[in-house]
Amino acid sequence: MIKYYYADLLVVMYVKELYQKYKEIINYLIFGGLTTLISLIVYYMLSLTILNPNVSVELQIANLFSWIAGVLFAYFTNREFVFNSKNENKFKEFITFTGARVSTLLLDMVIMFLFVTILKGNDKIFKLVSQILVIVGNYLLSKLIVFKKDSYEKSSK
Repeated sequence: MIKYYYADLLVVMYVKELYQKYKEIINYLIFGGLTTLISLIVYYMLSLTILNPNVSVELQIANLFSWIAGVLFAYFTNREFVFNSKNENKFKEFITFTGARVSTLLLDMVIMFLFVTILKGNDKIFKLVSQILVIVGNYLLSKLIVFKKDSYEKSSK
């Protein structure tokens, strides 16, 4: 019994150590997953109810609304739980974050237009594929540009 207790304790300590080492990426994946879930729910709700994804303009409208919901959720969770931003200029940070997200929105829209509208692929499948590429792009832009530690540390001095 004691032997198992120590083995469990070692596993817990190891997992805790791994979490601390990779905290930013783990938190990003968790909140990125939740952001993707919110984006997909909004997209599917719109495309399965009031908007027709077979009509190019309606496809892009559903995509845009899903993006807006995702960006709002992502900014607050990334700022607080992933990158622990201390930047006092929240407005500028939000504008930079939104600009970075616009670039991945354009990527998303191009993928949806090309693979769904032009090549007649399944919009549900290509939305998932697109989201994977968008998550990777968003992480890199957030880490390297938006929540770059030294950019707000210098501006707050």
